[in-house]
Amino acid sequence: MRRKAIIVLTITIMVTVMVTAFSYLYISQILRQRIDNTYESADRLNKQLAYFAENDLPDLTSTRIDTNDRTAVRRALAEYLPMDTNLLNNLESDVDLWPYIYDASVVNAKGKALLHSNAQLVGKQVAERPNFLGVKTARFREQLRLVYRPATVYDVSYPLQLNGEPFGTIRIGVSTVLLKSEITPRLMHALYFSIASILASLLLAAMISNVALGPLRKISLNLDSLGSGIAGDLSGNESEHDEFGLVTLKIANLGRQMRDTKEIFSALKDNVDQLMSKLQDGLILFTRDSRVVLVSAPVERFLGRPLGELLGKTAREIFFRDSHLGALVLDAFERKRPLSEREFVAAGGRRVQVSLDFVQEKGTLIGALLIMRDAESVRRIGDEIEMSRRLSASGRVTGGVAHEVKNPINAIVLHLQLLQNKLAQLDPDTRRHMDIIGSEIQRLDRVVQTLVDFMRARELHLEEVDLRRLLEDVALLAAPDAERHGVMIKLAMAEEPLPIKADLDLMKQALLNVVLNGVQAMPQGGPLTISAHRETNAVVAEVCDRGVGIAEDSHEKVFELYFTTKKDGNGIGLAQTYQILQWHYGSVEFESTEGEGTTFRFRIPLAASTLDAEDDTAVHFETLLSKPGT
Repeated sequence: MRRKAIIVLTITIMVTVMVTAFSYLYISQILRQRIDNTYESADRLNKQLAYFAENDLPDLTSTRIDTNDRTAVRRALAEYLPMDTNLLNNLESDVDLWPYIYDASVVNAKGKALLHSNAQLVGKQVAERPNFLGVKTARFREQLRLVYRPATVYDVSYPLQLNGEPFGTIRIGVSTVLLKSEITPRLMHALYFSIASILASLLLAAMISNVALGPLRKISLNLDSLGSGIAGDLSGNESEHDEFGLVTLKIANLGRQMRDTKEIFSALKDNVDQLMSKLQDGLILFTRDSRVVLVSAPVERFLGRPLGELLGKTAREIFFRDSHLGALVLDAFERKRPLSEREFVAAGGRRVQVSLDFVQEKGTLIGALLIMRDAESVRRIGDEIEMSRRLSASGRVTGGVAHEVKNPINAIVLHLQLLQNKLAQLDPDTRRHMDIIGSEIQRLDRVVQTLVDFMRARELHLEEVDLRRLLEDVALLAAPDAERHGVMIKLAMAEEPLPIKADLDLMKQALLNVVLNGVQAMPQGGPLTISAHRETNAVVAEVCDRGVGIAEDSHEKVFELYFTTKKDGNGIGLAQTYQILQWHYGSVEFESTEGEGTTFRFRIPLAASTLDAEDDTAVHFETLLSKPGT
C-alpha cells in the first residue's frame, strides 16, 4: 500500500472513530437522561402522595380511639386510608397521566396493600420488586440490557410517615414495557442520526485528506528532479506563491544548497582521506545509528579486513560477541557508555589498545569514535617518556650530589697537603690526619654509591597482592616508632579487595618512608590515618597526618634527592618513594597546609587480571540476559 493511501486511510479511520465515539456518548446520554427523568418523576409522585396522605388525616381526638394507644391509632389510620377519596383519586390519576407508570400503591410495614391503583389488590400482600435505582445508576450497556430485557416492573419507593411515626411505603411501579415504548423512538432517531454522521464523516474525511495530500506527487517529482541534478525554478517572491508553491520554492533552494554542500564535502573528504592515510592510529567514525562513515588505513591491519568491507556497515556487522573485543565494543554501544583504553589481541596476534568515545552536541548523541593503537608502540613510547622523566629527575639530583662530593674532596686535598709537609716527622698528628682522610673518603664513597644505586635500573619482582594487606604490614612496621612519638595509627580500608602487581619489598619501603615521615612530623602525637579505596582502573592509598605540615616554598623540592627539612634527615626517603612509584607505573602526590598536616596520595594501577575478570563477567552476564527465557 502506498504511503499516501496509508495516510488517507489513517485520517479517515481517526475521524470515523471520533465521530463514532461522540455518537456513542450522544445515544448513551439520551438513554440516561430519559431514565433519570423517569426516576425523578416517579420520586416526585411518591412525595406528592405522601403529602396528601399526611395532610388528609382526620382528627382522632374527638373519636373513641385512644390516641395514646399506637396500635389503635395505626389500625384506625389503616382503615381510613382506603376511604380517602382525595388520595385515591391522585393515585389513579398518576397511573393514567404517566405512560411508563404501571401501578401505584400504599403498603403497610408488613407489605400489605392499604391502597392500590388496582382495586383487586387492596388488602392483599404485595410482592417485592427490583428497585428502579439500580437501572438509574447502571452503565449504558447495562441500562440497555435492563430496559430491553423481558417485561419487568421496577419499584420507586418512598417511606410514609403518619403522625410523625413510620407507617408504611408508597410504591410507584415502572414497567420496562411502557418505558421501552416511550424511549425507543428517541433512541432510534439518535441512532439513525449517528449512522448518517459516521457515513458523512467517513466520506468527507476521505475526500479532504485526498485533496490535501494531492500535491505530494508533484513535490515527489520535484525531489526526483533535484536528486538527478536538474535545477528548479528559483525565481519569484514568496508572497506570490501559495503554500504548495512555497514548498516547491523551498525544495529548489534546498537542492541548490545540497549541491553546494556536496561539492564542499567532496573536497573535504579528499583532504580527510589524505590525512587518514598518514595516521598511525586506527580510527573508525560511527554515526548515531552506529554505522561506519570514516575509516583510517591502519584499521585494515588491526582487524584484518579491507576498508571496503567496513564502510557503511554497523558495529554489529563488524564486531562479534564471540571475541573479547567484539563483546566489549557492542556492550559499550548498547549502553552508550565510553570504553576506556583496553588491550586486546587483534588479527595476526598483534596486541592493540582500544578506546571508544561517544560524540555529543548540546547533550544529543551524534556519533562515536573508535581508536585503535599498537600496544607495543604505545608501550615503547611510554618507556621512552619514562626514561626521559628518570633522566630529568637524575639531572635534578646531580647538583645536590655534586655539592655533597665537593666538601669531602676539599677536605682530602687540604689534609693531604698537611700530610705531605709532616711525612718527614713522626709526630702524633700524622695519624690524626690519616684518619680524617679515611673518614672523608668513606663518606664520599657512600654519597657516590647512593647516587649510583638511585640511577641504576632495578629489576622488579612483581607479584599480585592485596594493597590492604600491604598497608597493614606497613602499619605494624611503623607501630614502634609511632608509640614513641605518641601517634595512633588508624586504618580505613575498603571492604572489597584491592589487587595490584608490585615488588613487595620496594612498595613496602615506599609506603613506609611516607608513614615514618608522617609520624616524625607530629611531635605532639595524635592520629595518623592510612586509607585505601578503588577508583576506575586504579587503587588509591592515602596517608594523612596532623603534623607541622610542609612549607609552601618547599613543595617543589619534596621529591628531590638529598632535600630534607629534618636535622638528622638524609633526603633520600621521598625521592626513593617517588622513583619506586614510577617503576610501578603509578604516581605519588601530596597536599599540605603548614601547621595543619599533610596528606600523601598514592595511585597504583589495578591488577590487569582483575580487569580482565570483570570484563569477562560483564560479557557473560549480558550473554545470559540475551538468551530466551533468561
